[in-house]
Parts: sequence; structure tokens; C-alpha cells
Amino acid sequence: MGHARGEIELEGQVLVIKRIHVAYSGVEIPADRQDAAERALDTHQHACPVSRSIEAAIQVTTGWAR
Repeated sequence: MGHARGEIELEGQVLVIKRIHVAYSGVEIPADRQDAAERALDTHQHACPVSRSIEAAIQVTTGWAR
């Protein structure tokens, strides 16, 4: 599971999404798989069609919910 938080700014008279942060929660990762999980988190964004489609206009970040 996860949740996303968007940050919106006013440009002229229009609200524009500038940043989206996706935080994954409820994931239990065994200690011996932490490195693999971090690598997956760092690289999956570049394989996501939605992220790739909006990356020129909106900064997308990911992380673990704490």
C-alpha cells in the first residue's frame, strides 16, 4: 500500500501540480532483502508509464512511509 501527496502552486491564475511524493507503507522487508528493496524503489519510477509521461512537468519522488 501507499499514499501520494501532491504539491500545487499557483501559476498566474491556474493551479499547477509541481511535485508528487509517493510513500509506500505496510511493506515488511526482511533484513537480507533491504538492499534489493531500496534498488527497486530507486529504479521503478523510470519504468512507470505514468511517471515517464509526466516527468518533464512534475517532479515525482518515492520513499518508504515511516
